[in-house]
Amino acid sequence: MAILEVHNLKKVYTTRFGGNQVQALSNLNFSVEEGEYVAIMGESGSGKTTLLNILAALDKPTGGEVLLGGRNIVTIKEREISAFRRDNLGFVFQDFNLLDNFSLQDNIFLPLVLQGVKPREMEERLKPIVDKLGIGSLMKKYPYEVSGGQKQRTAVARALITRPQLILADEPTGALDSKAAHGLLRMFGEINGEGQTILMVTHSVKAASHAKRVLFIKDGEVFHQLYRGGLSNEELYVKISDTLTVLAAAAV
Repeated sequence: MAILEVHNLKKVYTTRFGGNQVQALSNLNFSVEEGEYVAIMGESGSGKTTLLNILAALDKPTGGEVLLGGRNIVTIKEREISAFRRDNLGFVFQDFNLLDNFSLQDNIFLPLVLQGVKPREMEERLKPIVDKLGIGSLMKKYPYEVSGGQKQRTAVARALITRPQLILADEPTGALDSKAAHGLLRMFGEINGEGQTILMVTHSVKAASHAKRVLFIKDGEVFHQLYRGGLSNEELYVKISDTLTVLAAAAV
């Protein structure tokens, strides 16, 4: 069953004085099944960021529709968007987006506070998640007191604690060293293995090679896709690299 459906998505930006138009997305179509782990790749300017902003309900398309759990998020009224985003989407960003004056625990709790969840339920949800992510002993610390990898694990915990339909990850390994990046990708695999749907936008071939499917965006459209099937991470890595080479050659 498709949890996310993107139909004929278009986005045209008009310059400040209306002189020029830039088409960021052009008749984009794809779907994501419940429980899938999909990576989206493409060169700078291919439309990846625009797509992510629309999927996150942070921007509106010029045309087309985005169905999340059967609901068209494009038509949701502005006053309802924040609540919809909070209740249905989890976010993991490259720069963590943690509040330095909040403890790690309070950063994780923040979306639940905004949802009006009772403290006892918040505590019940917290422990299994932070124990799994290996940050249970850090809950009283502040973001400036922990490593980049620990910050990103905190961001993952914050994304998971609302039990979202879909996690959107934007370059989640971009600010991490290789060891922390490997740990995060391993955890994403485990989280996905438990049924969580993940959509990740990345430039990293290594990060994408951990996904089950890779979509390549070129000129605002789906150019190609790869399925993991029975491939190892190393074998998928090679296929992704080869596809990016073809993409680069096609742009010349």
